[in-house]
Amino acid sequence: MTSTPTAGPATPSPPNPVRRAIAITIGVLIALVMAFFAFASLYADWQWYRQLGFDGVLTTQWFARVVMFAVGFVAMALPVFAAIQLAYRLRPVYARLSSQLDHYQEVVEPLRRLAMWGIPVFFGFFAGFAASAQWETVWLWANSVPTGEADPQFGMDTGFYLFQMPFYSAALGFSSAVLLISLLVTAIVAYLYGSVRVGQRELRISKAARIQLAIIAGLYLAVQAVSLWLDRFKTLTTQGDRFTGASYVDVNAVIPGLAILAIAAAIVAVLFLVTAVIGRWRFPLIGTALLIVSSLVVGVAYPWAVTQFQVAPNLETYEAKFVERNLEATKFAYGIDGLKKTDYEAVTTAEEGQLRADAETTASLRIMDPAVIGPTVRQLEQYRSYYRFTDPLDVDRYEIEGEVQDTVVSVRELNLDQLGTAQSWYNNTLVYTHGYGMVAAKGNERTDDGNPVFLERGIPTAGELTAGAEYEPRIYFGEFSPPYSIVGAPKETDPVELDYPRGEDGAAQTRTTFTGDGGPSIGDPFNRLIYALKFQSTDMLFSDGINEKSQILYDRNPRERVQKVAPYLELDSDPYPSVVDGRVVWIVDGYTLSNNYPYSSIVSLRDSISDTTNISPRVALDDINYMRNSVKATVDAYDGSVTLYAWDEEDPLLQAWQKVYPTGLEPISEMSGDLMSHVRYPTDLFKVQRAMLGTYHVDDAQSFIRRDNAWRTPQDPVADSNLQPPYYLTMQMPGQDDPSYSMFTSFIPASVGDGARNVLMGYLAVDSNAGSEKGQKAEGYGKLRMLEISAEVSVPGPGQVQNTFNSNETISQQLNLLKQGQSQVLNGNLLTLPVGGGLLYVQPVFVQASSGTQLPTLRKILVAFGNEVAFEDTLQEALDELFGGDSGATTGDQGTNPTPSATPTPGETTDPVDPEEPGTPSVPTDEFDRLLQEAQQAMMDRNAAMADGDWAAYGEADDKLTQVLERLIELDGE
Repeated sequence: MTSTPTAGPATPSPPNPVRRAIAITIGVLIALVMAFFAFASLYADWQWYRQLGFDGVLTTQWFARVVMFAVGFVAMALPVFAAIQLAYRLRPVYARLSSQLDHYQEVVEPLRRLAMWGIPVFFGFFAGFAASAQWETVWLWANSVPTGEADPQFGMDTGFYLFQMPFYSAALGFSSAVLLISLLVTAIVAYLYGSVRVGQRELRISKAARIQLAIIAGLYLAVQAVSLWLDRFKTLTTQGDRFTGASYVDVNAVIPGLAILAIAAAIVAVLFLVTAVIGRWRFPLIGTALLIVSSLVVGVAYPWAVTQFQVAPNLETYEAKFVERNLEATKFAYGIDGLKKTDYEAVTTAEEGQLRADAETTASLRIMDPAVIGPTVRQLEQYRSYYRFTDPLDVDRYEIEGEVQDTVVSVRELNLDQLGTAQSWYNNTLVYTHGYGMVAAKGNERTDDGNPVFLERGIPTAGELTAGAEYEPRIYFGEFSPPYSIVGAPKETDPVELDYPRGEDGAAQTRTTFTGDGGPSIGDPFNRLIYALKFQSTDMLFSDGINEKSQILYDRNPRERVQKVAPYLELDSDPYPSVVDGRVVWIVDGYTLSNNYPYSSIVSLRDSISDTTNISPRVALDDINYMRNSVKATVDAYDGSVTLYAWDEEDPLLQAWQKVYPTGLEPISEMSGDLMSHVRYPTDLFKVQRAMLGTYHVDDAQSFIRRDNAWRTPQDPVADSNLQPPYYLTMQMPGQDDPSYSMFTSFIPASVGDGARNVLMGYLAVDSNAGSEKGQKAEGYGKLRMLEISAEVSVPGPGQVQNTFNSNETISQQLNLLKQGQSQVLNGNLLTLPVGGGLLYVQPVFVQASSGTQLPTLRKILVAFGNEVAFEDTLQEALDELFGGDSGATTGDQGTNPTPSATPTPGETTDPVDPEEPGTPSVPTDEFDRLLQEAQQAMMDRNAAMADGDWAAYGEADDKLTQVLERLIELDGE
């Protein structure tokens, strides 16, 4: 009889060296690929910054982030590691553990070494990333500058609040986190290894654990004591119920209470340190309980009692002093402390010759609305579907024959989406690389058919702005440039880039080659590989259109380029192009912001700059209480070069940032006279200032507390869901010797609900003309002037004036005629001017086809003064009609002979006009014009008969109107 022996346990096979080598190789390759991708991204960024000459910006950021990561990692990991090691090494050797703890140790012990190193590293990484995100706070603290201004409560230099306090707050918060985590891991390790035992209603702590826990707890409370002491200064930047800054309650209850709590916390911290020596927990625990009770009494109950029983019944008496502090600080922080206020006894009656003294203002009045005429400019100047213009257009001014001319401007940029089936990597990247030319029209003039009067237009470009000047019209860098283009080639190479769709000797197009220095070189294989990875393009690797001179242009939006080279700036939302010294440049305004200026009220930047022209703005820092237009930047539209000018050299934030980035800014003295003539007061700053002046136009604390004269910006009467934007105009404010390029806004009473009164209470303008001398600001630049309109006279506000226009019977009849068939009426911007001793309203009225090709043309002008209105073909006629037949003023459209046939008739389309080719848009027949006049007369006769009660005449006029309208409908169908 035989038996089979039982198989023994299987012997584990030795690891396969081939598999192990393959796994290691794959792992190394993956790591190398990931490292190369990371390197490629960093290298591409460095190449971009180096080409612009701002590589110091990038290296500063890299260095600061690496240093702060290392500091944060060490500052967190080292204390946590020390806490774990001490708690473990000082554990009791012969501790009696419960069965549950024995089980915990069985689970933890195999992972102990990994946990002792892994936990500090884990928290260290989080702390390192958090610290690296705060590098700007640390670098500003290290490079802080004094402001020379002292706060009214503690007498500290305001630079302490702008630079030091944010750093101290961040450092204290970081220290608290380190100590809390160290305390937590100490308690866990001590519990797991028997240093802390809980059971039978008893807590036992070993001597070593007691010392360690007590020291950490004492240090934590010491940090809280310092934090409470710092909180005293934070009251000066905290938003209260009525204003920002320390109020009576803060100064007399909260600040002393915080000082008491800080001292108490320091005493409790000492008690914990004493416990580490004497071993008695009773005193620090009692002290902690008393600290909590004290915080409730001193920090909550006492301030509430002072507010309810002392301040609330006597608000003006107790708060006036502190409101005065807030008024002074807020006006300084927003640059509105130099406001010049004038009482304005506005007249509301229009008389003959009333505008004679304001003839220069009315002559410059802009009737071409940049938000409306965009389609007209596009139809007349676009030439090809792959071009586009900004919408709305921008405004600027140029000196033409010794006179400053307000203009509506835009550059002709690419719109690759319109290429349709012609889109390909080759076309999009190598052929269609740039736009072409600036288009500029006079703001105060119109042609007879209601179109803009161009100063600069056409392809090739020609006009007043570039006559006799060396001019570079090509737009490689703009707001709608392609994501990236590859340009450049040796001189002997045939051009590939489309320059413009017209050539010599009957050629269909002209081609060009970029000759500037606009982007990193990709002529060598390594750089080509780097950027192929960046843009994930295999075509870039294998295209034969790339040569040794090729450059890659990307990040081409002017705001984006300035933001990258000056990351400390908040940029204005409205960059605008100008022809400066023969080149098209984008002008971008940059702001330094803070929310730590003592006693200055906080405002939402996003809400302040939001209006019809900027509905959903994006900002990096929303709640602010300090703002300066510290930098003017230019971006060359041809080669993308960025130049930053220190516009406000007295700004302490800019001074500190200049120390952080020492090579980034040029002095204002380097700005050419031509550039100075196009610099203007920035829009977003003015919007923030008007938001503050709605409340802060008052000078005394009593008015501020009572809110008896609070104002707000009116809604845009053309788009009632948003605020009315400010407008640029050349005008002469009361108190000015001559007209100046300015920006204005108006105010109506602040109200809640439906009880709003739309009457003018204030009119604010700022001198936006920086002059034309090299490196010298004009004397009046930035001067804020406010007209405070007397409450004794009711001056209609924008909404009320718009309602009058819409409801006026005569105007409604004429508007209805303009709307006949498929025409659409567009109301332009409603402008307000302080002329003739009162306030004049001007609104251009445009007409376009409601469908098909839309070509808005200026047909009528609405004007209002007081309760009087007029509605005529030109501004000159409207003013003369309004002011008794002769206003005494001249306008830009004087001498224009409007043709009623300017607007396309129903069903008609209008083709673009080439200025160098014959042909004009088709116009309606003379019969159509005659019938429109007959219809207008019939409506007037019918209304007059109805007013007189002559029903027979009413019936005849009504029949006549019906016949005319039927004939118009017939013409529409022909």
